[in-house]
Amino acid sequence: MASPASPADTRAFILERLVGDRGETQHVIEAARGLGARALPILSDSLNANLASPLTIELGNIDVMRLGDVKPDAAGNQAMTIASSPMSSDALVMLVDPDAIAVVVSALFGGDPDMPVAPIERELSPTEIEVATMMCQEVATSVNGWGTRALNIHFPLPTAIAGAKRKGKVLRDGPAVRIAFKFTLGPSSGILYLLMPQRVLMHRTGSEPAASGPAVTDWRARFSEEVMRSTVTLEAAMPLARMTLGDIAAFREGQVIELEEGAQSQARLSARKKTLFVCEFGKLGQNYTVRIRHQSDAGQEFIDGLMTG
Repeated sequence: MASPASPADTRAFILERLVGDRGETQHVIEAARGLGARALPILSDSLNANLASPLTIELGNIDVMRLGDVKPDAAGNQAMTIASSPMSSDALVMLVDPDAIAVVVSALFGGDPDMPVAPIERELSPTEIEVATMMCQEVATSVNGWGTRALNIHFPLPTAIAGAKRKGKVLRDGPAVRIAFKFTLGPSSGILYLLMPQRVLMHRTGSEPAASGPAVTDWRARFSEEVMRSTVTLEAAMPLARMTLGDIAAFREGQVIELEEGAQSQARLSARKKTLFVCEFGKLGQNYTVRIRHQSDAGQEFIDGLMTG
């Protein structure tokens, strides 16, 4: 990918690498489902026009993921092609499983639609690579769009790769959405996965974030859900007692220290050195527990500390 040309491009690039143009998972999934539904009839008509036996093409699962998580299949016969556009060198990444290729090859050459299609359990032949490229070309055309929201995909697409070439291809990481298209011929079916960076999807569907409001609000909206999905370590600590340094210096191995009255109900639940809740220690079966009593009040704790001191 080319280096960002301006501060605005740099900011967009950083956002994409971290959480994408949108951090709202449900919003991204709905936008992707809408795009897939609009592309489906276009894809079905254009692809079936070239086939001897018509296929049934359906929209499958929509998933939010990262491009960097895409790994080669174990057998090495999954075909892949990448479509570029002026806004992204990897605007569309398409992965075709061998079952989908076998189904389309059968439909293309007039195979019996009532008979199961033999799966491909070897490296793809040149003809099968060509068919996979054709499938990707039709999918890219169906989602390309037109007007100001068009992706302006660079056609024709590069020839699909598989086997060793596919295994050696590393995708630039970033938040993406995956749309599954299911190709069915009689009892046989296969999947073509279309992956798009989230910012490309939002441009295509016209779901750009509003420009109004201060910049800090914009950043918080983009980062909020990614932050909520992050994990932290919780720590529960119970106050022991107040002692002099002399008393502490006299501690010896095996000494038992008595808890102050009420200490069990004054446990502090914290994360990353910030106290979150005041809790009460307890036990449930063989496991120790903490029960949240109320939120921590930093101001009150400060005042209580002064009074105790």
